[in-house]
Amino acid sequence: MTEEAERKTARVVVADDQTVVREGIVMLLGLLPGIEVVGAAGDGEEAVRLVAEVAPDVVLMDLRMPRCDGVEATRRIRAAHPGTQVVVLTTFADDDSLFPALAAGARGYLTKDADGDEIVRAVHSVLSGDAGLSPSIQRRLLERLTEADLRPAAPPEAPDGLTARETEVLILIADGLSNQEIARKLHVSTATVKTHINNMFTKTGLKDRAQAVRYAYGKGLVRPPAG
Repeated sequence: MTEEAERKTARVVVADDQTVVREGIVMLLGLLPGIEVVGAAGDGEEAVRLVAEVAPDVVLMDLRMPRCDGVEATRRIRAAHPGTQVVVLTTFADDDSLFPALAAGARGYLTKDADGDEIVRAVHSVLSGDAGLSPSIQRRLLERLTEADLRPAAPPEAPDGLTARETEVLILIADGLSNQEIARKLHVSTATVKTHINNMFTKTGLKDRAQAVRYAYGKGLVRPPAG
């Protein structure tokens, strides 16, 4: 981090749909050095509007919000206001929250158990061009990169409009994993796995896991064991 970034007072907008949480974050930030809160939003739509009005340096963005969630708000802010950085501040640290937020343009990602010092570091890190990630998020990213290195290459194009994650779930079903085992492997909830499976069944017309296994082999997503 440069000395200039450390000296600069960061103008921050807070976006969180829970009033008590939002007001608590604003109060905390008011006590922290190098932070000036210039606005607070109750959902993503309001956050996008506030950024256009007050041009903050950083938005502290919750993810699960009505009307416009944090991922979509981040995407819109980064596209229209590239001078404003986004640091996610959320309860959720699962892959289905983390990676879409980073892909949308968030430069930082903290969970709501972060203390004031962590928030200040993250805000000033993104202002200086670095990533503002909590240690647990950094570990998760490294784990995911390691898993990606060890995982067989994904097929060039998923069949029948399946998303990459739906295809991944299908392959794990073909490998014989249960919903609970898939959830642990992908670091998501069992409910999220069930949603991916239901979407996959709808797109492919499959009725059960046995058909899904035959489908995966038929499409060349997995290969029969040698021998």
